[in-house]
Amino acid sequence: MHSPLALVRDPSVDVDVPPRGAEPFDALEHLVGVNLARLRSERQLSLDALARASGVSRAMLAQIESARSVPSIKVLCKVAAALKVSVAAFLRRHATNGFEHLPAERSQRIVSSNGRYSARPLYPDAEPTAAEFHELRIAPLHTEAGTRRAPGTTVNLVVSEGTLEVSVHDQRQLLATGDAIVFDADQPHSLRNPGDTEARAFRVTLKAETPPRWDVPALNETRHEAQPAGTPHQAEHSVAREASPV
Repeated sequence: MHSPLALVRDPSVDVDVPPRGAEPFDALEHLVGVNLARLRSERQLSLDALARASGVSRAMLAQIESARSVPSIKVLCKVAAALKVSVAAFLRRHATNGFEHLPAERSQRIVSSNGRYSARPLYPDAEPTAAEFHELRIAPLHTEAGTRRAPGTTVNLVVSEGTLEVSVHDQRQLLATGDAIVFDADQPHSLRNPGDTEARAFRVTLKAETPPRWDVPALNETRHEAQPAGTPHQAEHSVAREASPV
């Protein structure tokens, strides 16, 4: 979150955060294979035992673990049921047992330069997520400007202690303890603590969905090229459709 005050990492916490980015598609086979081998090893199951429990052949399981085969959803569901885990467990990098403990004393808190505002992520920061979950602390009489996000991004905020005044454009809403608010984060917004004690809140940021790219099938392009010269209005319509925004 940007503000008139520069945000800095809490110097008391030394955390090496890996860069966030999308998992390459060609690495999914390796990720699934590593997780399958790990889950099977943790349960002390042989390939033969897992094959009997899941109904998936030993040869197929060996190919998945060695990243030589991409399993179908049906196969993953069978293996997940046998291992008593979610299908998502095969795609995770941060969790080893289906969950990850995030101790408060080791959290990577982001604080303003004068220490009057802080945000603590309550989610693993090692991989991309569709939503962000933060605990916020705002000192008395402090105002923190929010970061304008991409259109379609939504913020859901609930006050857990104290009071907060949320400003969106020129609209202001005072929130007491337990009150919540939802607003579009692509607008100018800020948080102000009007009280004489620290205010705390929890904020969930739902990221905007990336719209699909406009893709004109090759068949249509062929038809446009083969179109008779006597129908220029149809060609103009085709070009306008290809150039229309999503």
